[in-house]
This record gives sequence, structure tokens and C-alpha cells, in this order.
Amino acid sequence: MKTEKKVPSSASSSGSSTPQPGPRHAHRKNAFTPLAEMFAPYTVDLRKKLVLADMKDSQIDYLEKTVASTIYVSLVLFVLTAIFLDQMKISLWYSLIFLVAYPIFFFKYFLLYPDVAVIGRKKNIDYEIVFAGRHLVIALRSGMPLFDSMRGVTVGYGAVSMEFNRIVEKITLGTPMSQAIREVAQNNPSKNFVRIVMQITNSLSSGANIADSLDAVLDQIAKEQVIELKEYGQKLTPMVMFYMIFGIILPSLGISFMIILFSLISSGKFGLNSSILFFAFLFIAIVQFLFLAMVESSRPRYVL
Repeated sequence: MKTEKKVPSSASSSGSSTPQPGPRHAHRKNAFTPLAEMFAPYTVDLRKKLVLADMKDSQIDYLEKTVASTIYVSLVLFVLTAIFLDQMKISLWYSLIFLVAYPIFFFKYFLLYPDVAVIGRKKNIDYEIVFAGRHLVIALRSGMPLFDSMRGVTVGYGAVSMEFNRIVEKITLGTPMSQAIREVAQNNPSKNFVRIVMQITNSLSSGANIADSLDAVLDQIAKEQVIELKEYGQKLTPMVMFYMIFGIILPSLGISFMIILFSLISSGKFGLNSSILFFAFLFIAIVQFLFLAMVESSRPRYVL
């Protein structure tokens, strides 16, 4: 079996090169650059997260956007909080707590976006990884060279096709096949994809049959995905139970009980006004949204 296809090119790369995140143009400083540079030493891992998330921003660029968004959102919420406290006849000095709490919370919140993007990219790659791998095995067993087999997987398999397309582009530009595979695998968040492509490089270096090695790895990945789906089904029952209790039963019965209790205690002089009911409704809506988001985010997305 022909394992490696040499593509003539004058742009042969020497040594392994790790792609750096960020745009290629010169960075333009703005009003938020000093703050971004101040936080940069404390967010060293952000650079790697941006690469794994396939985001084009550099570390400083993303920190500038984070600082700007934090300032704008915190100011808007601080003004709304001050207005609410004034309407509730509460001293505005308490609003100073939110002046400190809002920036801290939202800065950490916006820094979590690359982590979410990494998880999303991983799920998109794992979605059709088994089917793309089966396609690769069938092509190899039919006698196609490895390069042509990988080029055949560059369409039709979503995020997996994009990753194989990067490998094919690097090989076409003159990068040795093993080096191209390792460079793409180095910046990929999917362990299953890394296992597949590293199995290819190991087979290339050892001279083993690539199709047989890939078939064994794909069988193991498919079994692990089935196990994850079964575990999700087992976790779904208690999650639904907690959702019913804290998202539906307690809020509805709790508000009804509070209305009756306040009416009995104060003889109708004191009750839950429209403002309190509005914020209670807002709190219940947030709780239900969090439960639904947790259920959706924990659901494995596989094609089996």
C-alpha cells in the first residue's frame, strides 16, 4: 500500500512550526490596550485556548474586547441597579457594592467564552468523526493512497472535513505528511480526532497497515460514544426531577403561599406588589433557562 504521497513544492517547511493565534496585521493600540496588557500576564493560558477554539484574535486583541465589554455592560447594569434601589427606597450606598462586583463577574464571564468555543469545536468534530474515519478506512482498503483518501474526507463531514482539509493543504504546500498531521493535531481539542490522526502517523513510521489500525481505533471510539450516551440517559432522570422541583413546583407553590401568608399576617395591608412579582418571574425564568441549558449542553452529539 502506498502510504505517503510526495508533492513537489519549492516551499518545503523545515522543522515543526506551531501556528500562532491572531491577525497578521500590526496591532493597533486603543484606549483599552493598557488594561489588556496589564491582565495579559495573568491569562497566559488564554493564548492556547484561542488556538484550540480556532479564534483569530490574539491574546491582547481578545483582552481588549473583554475589557471594553466588561466596562460597557457593568456601567449599564450599575445605572439600572441604582435606579431600582432608588425606587425601592434603599440607600444608594449599597450600589457601590455592585460597582465592584459587576466588573469582576463580567470580566471572568467573558474570559470563559474561549472555553465554551473550545467545547463547541470539540463537539462539532466528534459529531461525525466515526463516519469520516470509516470513509477513510474504506478508501484505504480499496487501494487508494493515503493522501487521496484524506482528500476524499475533506467534504461531507462538517468540522471533521475542515480538519482533514488543513492537513491536505499543508501537504500540498510541501510539508511532510507526518509533520502536517502532527501540526494539525497539536491545535485540535478533540481527543478522538487526535487519536485517529496520530494512529496514522504511528502506522506510517512503523510500516503497519493503516486501515487495520484505524479500524481498531474507530471501534473503540464508537464503543466509548455509546457508553457516553447511556450515561447521559441515566443522568437525565435526576436532572428532570430537580428541574420539576426547583423550576416549577417550588416557584409556583412558593409565590402562592407567600401571597396567602402576607395577606393573613397583615390583614391585607401588605402583599406582593407588581415589582416584587416581576423580579420573582425574572428569577424563575433564569432558573428554568439554566436548567434547560445544562440539559442541552450535557447531551452528547454523535452520529452512530
